[in-house]
Amino acid sequence: MSELQAVFWDMDGTLVDTEPYWIESEYELVKAHGGSWSEEQAHLMVGQALDYSASLLQQAGVRMGTQQIIELLTAQVVAKCAENIPWRPGARDLLAELQAEQIRAAMVTMSFTPLAAAIHQALPAGQLEFIVTGDMVTKGKPDPEAYHVAFEKMAADHQDRTGAPLERSRCIAIEDSVPGTAAAAASGMVTLAVPHYTQLPETGQWHIFDSLHGARVEDLRRLLVHDPAPAAA
Repeated sequence: MSELQAVFWDMDGTLVDTEPYWIESEYELVKAHGGSWSEEQAHLMVGQALDYSASLLQQAGVRMGTQQIIELLTAQVVAKCAENIPWRPGARDLLAELQAEQIRAAMVTMSFTPLAAAIHQALPAGQLEFIVTGDMVTKGKPDPEAYHVAFEKMAADHQDRTGAPLERSRCIAIEDSVPGTAAAAASGMVTLAVPHYTQLPETGQWHIFDSLHGARVEDLRRLLVHDPAPAAA
């Protein structure tokens, strides 16, 4: 069985169920500007880069700049997480097992640093080595840039730490959205889709688990043997 070297985690909807916090804040913002918002519109934003999400809110009548919208929504979600972090089922157990088996892990999210850092800091030290966020890249998901950045950051010292180079075919990215799975698959990593707010098509580019509840490291290792998509060049 192939060695699992690293796991790269999406955040919103995968590690934590913050989507209701985002959606609540979107409704409040649009209403404050006299517009209307719907669940359908909100779901179009799941997994997307925040500047894209801001553009949809502007189309719905929000009279604010892109950066202002991003900062406002992020601050509101951070405040809600300070009261309660809604962890996704099985995520923390799997993170703990990865750490126990000395398998490296990092976060790759389109949320900006203030929110990602709050979630990162709420976890036991060392479970996620670092975060790559939407404000660290020039192109958001579904572009694979964030995953390339994360891979290169981890690869920089992987051989020194383990004696072997980091290989994309031995890394798993865990995602819940259409943009996220597209980005992960395009990066060449083995991709695990755990659908939450949006259905994900079975395209053969990723594996699908209904939930991470009860998922073990051994289950992830098996995905490397049966990867449905060839690694990117």
